[in-house]
Amino acid sequence: MFFHFRHQFPQLNAYWDKYREFQQQLEVPAKTILLEEGKISQRYIYIEKGCVRTYFNKNGEEKTIQFFFEEEGLSSLDSFVNNVPSQFTIETVEPAVLYLMDKKHVLQLIEELSHEPDFIHMMLKMSVKRQTHYANEFVSFIRDTPEERYQHLLQDRPHIIQRIPQHYIASYLGVSTVHLSRIKSKLAKGKTRF
Repeated sequence: MFFHFRHQFPQLNAYWDKYREFQQQLEVPAKTILLEEGKISQRYIYIEKGCVRTYFNKNGEEKTIQFFFEEEGLSSLDSFVNNVPSQFTIETVEPAVLYLMDKKHVLQLIEELSHEPDFIHMMLKMSVKRQTHYANEFVSFIRDTPEERYQHLLQDRPHIIQRIPQHYIASYLGVSTVHLSRIKSKLAKGKTRF
C-alpha cells in the first residue's frame, strides 16, 4: 500500500522484500478489469508498468475519474476499508505489470509499519499528497473551463496527453471527443485565450 513511497522512505524496502511473497504479480493486456463498480475491493494494486484508470458508469456512459501510472498504488479505498461496494471500476489502459496484495496482508503490513518511527509522518505525507491532488481536481472541475483543464494537463501532466487515448481524456475532462478535437484545434491555432 505504501510501496510507491519507497524512494522517500528507504526503510520500506525491507517490507517490500518481506511481503513480495504475498503479492500476486500480473501481466495483463489493456482493458483488463481489476475491480468492477459495485463489487467490494479486496486487493491493493501497485503499478510497476503501465497505466490504470478509474471510472464509473452513468446511464451507459463511462465517466473517467483518474489515471494512475508507474510506481503508483490504488484501490477503491472506501470499499477496501469499509467493505462497501466500489463506486467505480478499475481498468488497465495499457498493457500492465501489476502487484496485487490481499486485504489481510495489507492490514498485517500496516500493523508492522505502525512500529516504524516515521510511520505517522509517512501516512500524513501520503494522505496530504492524495487529498491535495483530489481537492485541486475538484476545484478545477468547478472553476475552469474544459479548455483550461486541457491546458493544465498539457502543462502539468503531459504524460496523460501522450499515453492516454483521446476518448478517455475527453471523458476525464467532461466533454465529448468532438469537443476535445475542437479544443486541440484551437490550441494548435493559438486562438484560445486563458
